[in-house]
Amino acid sequence: MKITKIHDLYFKEFVSKNEIDSIVNELAVQIKSDLPENEVPLFIGILNGCFVFAADFVRAYKGDCEISFVKLASYNGTSSTDKVKKLIGVNEDLEGRTVVILEDVIDTGTTLQEIYEIFKTKKLKELKIATLFFKPDVYRKELPINYVGKSIPDSFIVGYGLDYNSYGRNLPAVYQLTTQPKMKNIVLFGPPGAGKGTQATILKEKYNLVHISTGDVFRYNIKNETELGVLAKKYIDAGELVPDEVTISMLKDEVEKNAGVEGFIFDGFPRTESQAIALEEFLAEKGEGINGMVALEVHEDILVERIIERGKTSGRSDDTDEGKIRNRFNEYNTKTAILKDFYHEKGNYHGIDGVGSVEEITDRLSDIFDKL
Repeated sequence: MKITKIHDLYFKEFVSKNEIDSIVNELAVQIKSDLPENEVPLFIGILNGCFVFAADFVRAYKGDCEISFVKLASYNGTSSTDKVKKLIGVNEDLEGRTVVILEDVIDTGTTLQEIYEIFKTKKLKELKIATLFFKPDVYRKELPINYVGKSIPDSFIVGYGLDYNSYGRNLPAVYQLTTQPKMKNIVLFGPPGAGKGTQATILKEKYNLVHISTGDVFRYNIKNETELGVLAKKYIDAGELVPDEVTISMLKDEVEKNAGVEGFIFDGFPRTESQAIALEEFLAEKGEGINGMVALEVHEDILVERIIERGKTSGRSDDTDEGKIRNRFNEYNTKTAILKDFYHEKGNYHGIDGVGSVEEITDRLSDIFDKL
């Protein structure tokens, strides 16, 4: 699950894009099988919310068909009202036609009732209703709903054509109204040698956050021979990458140990898109999310010099070999740097200049942390 903010409200993922695709395809197959072989139905989409569903539905419908739209608004903000506006749309001659009304969501049924009564006067051959979502708890009409994609509880939803005060229609999944996250969760990002560890130590004290370093978590689990540590060590000793599910489980355990804190700085995690998705889903289960990825941006040549200098005292052999250092950057650029695009697409990426004194960089990071 994911959490997104629209205007002043927060929403968590409720129905995924994949599940919606499956529901739409099933509806298309069911309706096609119920119609006579040579029937050319007219599908009527109810605007505004239905346009995405209608477009996907007609693409999934394996047969000749026509589509048109009508508009009859009944929503204002997050509440449905009994006031409906004039029907605008269909001008076709509908006599003798089979018409299937396509709705994105049916709740009280007030809008649908008026539309249904109008179409009953058109001398149709048959009139059916299909809805992507149905809220049985609040449905107050006696109209038969012929096809229901998914029954859902009475909660406000956005996405996939549905909006909150005109925003959110372009979300590919459907999101449900939720409470505001209470924690500040930051992914601290940057290439090897960028100074993430130093800055995380400072910032966790300044903002009263818990610093979770993947390296520290691995070392703790391996040293204490936890079940996950023993499993991780087997992969490491075999020269293999530790699977995402093992790393994620370790991070989950670390978060659970710190229940009730004001938030986390994740350092060295996530490293892949699959890890980022797993982290979002885990936090969303708790009604929380990632506030943003804050990245230290430093040119590679500067970092190579910095790491070699560090290697003179760190005792790490891979800090003194430029070839090995370059290999680490290559792995970072091919596997981890793509996360920049992942968070950027969500509007959650914040890059800062990582060159300067420790204090200067802290000030730059703090400017972002304060906004988040």
